[in-house]
Amino acid sequence: MTAMTSWTVAPEPVDSPTAAALWRAYYTEVSDRWYLLHEGHRTDPAELEREIAADTGAELVPPTGQLLVARYEGELAGTAGIRLLDSTTAELKRVFVREDMRGKGGAPLLVRAAEDAAAALGAERMILDTRHDLVEARTLYTRLGYEETEPYNDDTYAEHWFSKKLKGDCTP
Repeated sequence: MTAMTSWTVAPEPVDSPTAAALWRAYYTEVSDRWYLLHEGHRTDPAELEREIAADTGAELVPPTGQLLVARYEGELAGTAGIRLLDSTTAELKRVFVREDMRGKGGAPLLVRAAEDAAAALGAERMILDTRHDLVEARTLYTRLGYEETEPYNDDTYAEHWFSKKLKGDCTP
């Protein structure tokens, strides 16, 4: 059995306990990484709770979005979301694999499943933003055919923007 056969990816409601647990893990990790890098400490717990509660993921619901959850051998492992920005452009959001599940092929599987979900909604192009310190993410996106592009938003934490054509893409 290959590692890929141990993975499943399926849509998940953004307000489910599963989605909430993954959002908390994702946000805690990226926030703590930023604070440790820039200020030498983890995120203040009160700020963490405020920010987690403030982003409900409402943009990741059908018919203009989708949240996907990955499981590895049945265990909750990661997430990826998409939202349509217009009729042909989707944005990739919340790509995350739990630390103990990394290195097993889940991240590329999640991104490809998100690309398929975006294409099913009519998107011809996927865009995303990320931070400079998230080197693993930037490496993953480049490996999957994303090209760095001009900024498409003014998000305070966005430092790199990527784009990939979806229609006619033959990435295995």
